[in-house]
Amino acid sequence: MIRLCVVLLLLAGCSAPQDPIPVARDPGKSAVGYYCGMNLIEHPGPKGQLYVAGVPDPFWFSSVRDLFIYLQTEGSTRRILALFVHDMGRTDWQKPGSDSWMNGQEAFFVLGSRRDGGMGGSEIVPFGTQQGAEAFIKAYGGRILRYPETLASPLFTPGSPLAGR
Repeated sequence: MIRLCVVLLLLAGCSAPQDPIPVARDPGKSAVGYYCGMNLIEHPGPKGQLYVAGVPDPFWFSSVRDLFIYLQTEGSTRRILALFVHDMGRTDWQKPGSDSWMNGQEAFFVLGSRRDGGMGGSEIVPFGTQQGAEAFIKAYGGRILRYPETLASPLFTPGSPLAGR
């Protein structure tokens, strides 16, 4: 019995350290977009932040569209710990607030709307509720997808919700 306890303790000590579960951060003045290198807080529209294993600080995205581009390309080879997006049903388009971050995997995303993002292109607009997404669609068009469908969507191929705008 003692031998079994010693073996179990040794095995427990050999497990890999776990990354802490990240929380959404306020981007602050020094946060710059992963692709564009521009200051996040200078642009309107929803933003994204992504945490990957082994990197203590988030990758910032000046648009949710850029976040999904990362997830579909470079992100496919990384262990994603958490991703956060602005709940646009709870914040202002021109200056999204730091209190409106939500878990991106729980969002309702509107694709193909007539509302452009902060960088001037077609945007993927996240909402915390289906009702918020539906109200946005009444004003700007588009369609609702959940996280798995958005991640799997061919975003910029001919005929896709974000192409040809």
